[in-house]
Amino acid sequence: MEWIQLWRLHGLALLAGSILDWIFGDPYNFPHMIRLMGNMISGLEKKLRALLPHKPFLAGTILTIIMCLFWSIMPGLLFYVTGKYLGLRARFILESFFCYQLLAAKSLCTESMKVCKELKKGDTEGARKAVSMIVGRDTKVLDTAGITRAAVETVAENTSDGVIAPFLFMAVFGPAGGTFYKAVNTMDSMIGYTNDKYILFGRTAAKLDDVLNFIPARISGCLLTLAAFLLPGADGKNAWRIFLRDRRKHASPNSAHGEAACAGALHLRLAGDAWYFGVLHKKQFIGDNDREIVPQDIWRASLLMFLAEGILMVFLSGLIWIL
Repeated sequence: MEWIQLWRLHGLALLAGSILDWIFGDPYNFPHMIRLMGNMISGLEKKLRALLPHKPFLAGTILTIIMCLFWSIMPGLLFYVTGKYLGLRARFILESFFCYQLLAAKSLCTESMKVCKELKKGDTEGARKAVSMIVGRDTKVLDTAGITRAAVETVAENTSDGVIAPFLFMAVFGPAGGTFYKAVNTMDSMIGYTNDKYILFGRTAAKLDDVLNFIPARISGCLLTLAAFLLPGADGKNAWRIFLRDRRKHASPNSAHGEAACAGALHLRLAGDAWYFGVLHKKQFIGDNDREIVPQDIWRASLLMFLAEGILMVFLSGLIWIL
């Protein structure tokens, strides 16, 4: 198969997978690839810690290598064998399913809107419980504004690693590139902490995640800025201003780009100090405190995310048409 024909197949599968994600999201009680990755990481961690109890960095590095190799080679072989023996239509269907599972726009919106609904009902405890399902920080100390802010930040930050980054990896390297990226990203979310348990064990995965997200995070900020020009009520010019000013105000080299663009677009102040595992982490504010944050801002942040992905889909469609 010529490379251009193969790339078109990848591109069309990615567009189909994106649409499937928008429609279905992540149905409950349905087998999901990311959960499989998580189970694999947990199992490998137990075995490697037992095998190398005094060498956590080596154990974590071996885990990272195994995950990267498996989730690059296995999907690639599966797609190749399917195409060779069952035909291109079967390969297209399989690749579309993989792309669908690797994108999280609908699920991110659905879970964050649960917070919005509880806040609108006036159920602070319900909102606190809902937001605890999508953030890593301690939520018991959050008031209504803090809960809302945490949900908006989650949508803004995860626009990159849950939507834009896997989309870009699949657009360039096919679905196998997407599984490689999500394997690294899932490792970072599970073992990429800086606490005593994971600071050595998860270091390789965390640093690799930083490298892989370096370009996608910045593209995400730019796409969210473009989306702000398209969304009624959002401020594209301010999104660009705050993005340029505040995108480095985070300990992680990649996390603040989406938050900065979103904060500017909605005229909000995000970030600030947060509690993690009982420890207060001092953080700079992102954006200007032009107005009070409200539950509806969670929906506005989700719309910015969908528009950012939509811009990529239009661009990819144009490339497929031209080529």
